[in-house]
Amino acid sequence: MTDHDSTDTDSTAEVPTSAAGDVYNQGSLRLRGSQVPETTADQSLLDSRGSSGWAHEDPWRVLRIQGEFVEGFDSLAKIGPAVSIFGSARLKQDTQEYQDAREISRRIAASGNAIITGGGPGIMEAGNLGAREAGGVSIGLGIELPFESGLNDHVELGVNFRYFFVRKTMFLKYSRGFVVMPGGFGTLDELFEAFTMVQTGKVTSFPIVLFGTAYWQGLVDWMTTTLLAEGAISDSDLKLFTLTDDIGEVVDIIGTAIEGERQ
Repeated sequence: MTDHDSTDTDSTAEVPTSAAGDVYNQGSLRLRGSQVPETTADQSLLDSRGSSGWAHEDPWRVLRIQGEFVEGFDSLAKIGPAVSIFGSARLKQDTQEYQDAREISRRIAASGNAIITGGGPGIMEAGNLGAREAGGVSIGLGIELPFESGLNDHVELGVNFRYFFVRKTMFLKYSRGFVVMPGGFGTLDELFEAFTMVQTGKVTSFPIVLFGTAYWQGLVDWMTTTLLAEGAISDSDLKLFTLTDDIGEVVDIIGTAIEGERQ
């Protein structure tokens, strides 16, 4: 975002953010100014209120969705073994979580694995930076959002998506393991998507590592004392993941799982 000097007497009106030069990413499009849409593609797809025009528009959206799948599959088909790093976009370089994510990604990439993130700032940026430092493939799967839009500077292979469900498919299809750093709603969404897909056998089981005991222990306790106690999940479901503060353990868990697939 461009900063404006508050003492500039020549400015008579606030310049809209988009007009100030910010780029809005929508799939393969890069938009500015008046071209920035008022709603995201996901919102347009899912909002059926008001006019019945959606009934005629949605069938055509299928072609766009199909195109996103084709582009994603084509772009990622040859990346080899890869590990996804999830975490908050708001945890910046001055946080320990950022530095931990950077080191975890560096070590995993040093073993010949690509690193996949959501391509944004914060923990995602740390993951892509760590991959580049190790000479690994640094991948970012971006998403159209009304904020935090665009890929960070450390992404070498970037794919921007309009639709969350297409993007999630790419994470699940091409990742051999998930490392989940502290994060917010988006991170929780990705975490429980992974839990569900492994629990229901929709994907081949892969390691899911929660990094940061102080951050995740409350969630794990709740799953034990509430979900398990009420019979909503099984004992085996609590074995779908590992909770740790040890970077070496993360690297070992991921490495062992990937090496086992190669044998």
